[in-house]
Amino acid sequence: MDFSSFSFDQRLNVGIRDCGYVTPTPIQIQAIPSVLAGKDVLGLAQTGTGKTAAFALPLLQRMITDGISVRGPVRVLVLAPTRELALQIHETFISLGKQTGIRSAAVFGGVGETPQVKAARQASVLVACPGRLLDLVNRGLVDLSHVNALVLDEADRMFDMGFLPDLRRIMAKLPAKRQNLLFSATMPPEIRKIADQVLVQPAVVQVSNTAPPEKIRHTLYPVSAGQKMGLLEAYLGRTPHDCVLIFTRTKHRAKSLARKLEQKGMLATSLQGNLSQNRRQEALDGFRSGKYRIMVATDIAARGIDCVRISHVVNFDLPDTAESYTHRIGRTGRADKSGEAITLVSPEDSAQINAIERILGGRLERVRLEGFAYSSGGDEASFEEPRPARAPGRTPGRNAPSGRSGRPAPRNTSDSRSPAGRSGNPRRSSSPGRGVFGVASAAS
Repeated sequence: MDFSSFSFDQRLNVGIRDCGYVTPTPIQIQAIPSVLAGKDVLGLAQTGTGKTAAFALPLLQRMITDGISVRGPVRVLVLAPTRELALQIHETFISLGKQTGIRSAAVFGGVGETPQVKAARQASVLVACPGRLLDLVNRGLVDLSHVNALVLDEADRMFDMGFLPDLRRIMAKLPAKRQNLLFSATMPPEIRKIADQVLVQPAVVQVSNTAPPEKIRHTLYPVSAGQKMGLLEAYLGRTPHDCVLIFTRTKHRAKSLARKLEQKGMLATSLQGNLSQNRRQEALDGFRSGKYRIMVATDIAARGIDCVRISHVVNFDLPDTAESYTHRIGRTGRADKSGEAITLVSPEDSAQINAIERILGGRLERVRLEGFAYSSGGDEASFEEPRPARAPGRTPGRNAPSGRSGRPAPRNTSDSRSPAGRSGNPRRSSSPGRGVFGVASAAS
């Protein structure tokens, strides 16, 4: 199947071709016909599945078919949780619709509002973060009275960030008769409640809702908190990689870690909330272009970075929730490429690792970096003696090892890369009660 099956306007086909799209992704195949038909849609899909084009293309086509003015008022409203994601969606609308003349604008905080207000008044598509948009609407600077299609993208993330009250206030200002599209990687009860209230007899599209892409290899590197920096530096120094995205829990640590890596001669930058919009954009553009090989980021980058060159995602700090883990590592293994998800873990992370393993359906491989000088006490005592060496990135076991109960974890037969590995069984500790520790070794 190719995009010609959807009978898009020729001007959209030019945009599709110029964006390099060849074959529709599963969510595009399922969602586009329903959006074209004017139906409400509930889309459950992880990041990296192509869902932006799944709603952008059919909404642009409907605007063309309906003869909607390309210069406003706003007919399509897309709400997104972060400025990075809002800009990414805005750029997708521009790229796909550049031959149509349909104007798109982006509205988000952290920058001056005057240019955004001017652009919004001339746009038929508005992509916005809820906080800034609600402020502009309340002051009469943006008109939403002509919106006939609403998209809530990354709805679960908007809830996590506390945007639910703003979402409700914005929706109260929209025309009652409109098409509604809601996309979310997970479906917690709060988002299910919103979906039930907003969507009318929706078409449900579900693609790999909770598990991350199967072509990603997951490995844990148990290490004391004080040795994380040293282990990360050793790993990056001896492991072939293209672009690496490293996640930390705090803004200060992201900035500090990026600076330390840069001082070691690595092409590193950071992306975190204290940066101005111009500096954020410079970091993103530099990472995508290859100016920077390493980006250290907080969870603000877990959704919104679209860079197919990311070969490794490193969790320097574990995320707050298991679901956030899947969003983070969804930044690699994109566009049919393989990827590596590396997590540095300490004993206090055991409960969170168990939750992640439940989502992935198998026990993750524990690896010890061969040749690294681990500390002589404390956490080091939790390690097994080194096992036969395996080079980083080499194919591990296809069969997921047994879980804590001793029963085999579910096996994935659709791809050679299971969550727990790719070939042979990852080593595990024979001693009970070791939690995340008890590891195989990885050669340098």
